[in-house]
Amino acid sequence: MQHNSALSQGKLIKRYKRFLADVTTTSGEEITIHCPNTGAMTGCAEPGFNVYFSTSDNPKRKYPNTFELAQNQLGHFIGINTIKANNVVVEAINNGLLPTVSNYAKLATEVKYGNENSRIDILLTDNDLRGDAKPNCFIEVKSTTLLLDEQTGLGAFPDAVTTRGQKHIRELAEMIQQGHRAVLVFLVQHTGIKSMTVADHIDPKYADELKRAHTDGLEIIVLHTHIDLDGIVATKTSEFQWS
Repeated sequence: MQHNSALSQGKLIKRYKRFLADVTTTSGEEITIHCPNTGAMTGCAEPGFNVYFSTSDNPKRKYPNTFELAQNQLGHFIGINTIKANNVVVEAINNGLLPTVSNYAKLATEVKYGNENSRIDILLTDNDLRGDAKPNCFIEVKSTTLLLDEQTGLGAFPDAVTTRGQKHIRELAEMIQQGHRAVLVFLVQHTGIKSMTVADHIDPKYADELKRAHTDGLEIIVLHTHIDLDGIVATKTSEFQWS
């Protein structure tokens, strides 16, 4: 997936109030940009990191620039804009990179479902008139940027306690009980992450919910990406590592 516009570069001063970041541009100007990431962004937003941001031509925007990528001191690119995560996974499905969830007749996004007022990121449905239709496939996407070990490249999710993430696991488990498929895609948006596990030391309840749901049939896909100044493209999958 290509970036919407050419990216400008700066140095991160600080990220604050969840949605804001102060940046020094290459010309020396200090500006405030929008940060489209509600997470803790652990290890992704340290002062001095390179920042790459897009610019909108919408005159109604208070902050026309959007934080798209960070680059840490090791040169690793990190995808900051979590809004784009679903699009990367949809592109991967359409390109046949995820064969276990291919060959469905219809793909929809942001569909309401479950008993806890949730929206599923991607819903795949089939309409085989012969009566051989596949069960509905509910896909939740989690952007993964927490690098635990620089030497081994081990990454993990979540990077903070996530009651919202726990709710999503429960909703997926409910879909399995109803006879549907449920898939959790950990989209790795950090070029330093080579393998993936659950951060049970950060959110043990999330880890317990994940293990229980996996035992009951939740499918887990780890999807890696190539990230550069042109865009973010899914490249390959790897096995999820249980701690």
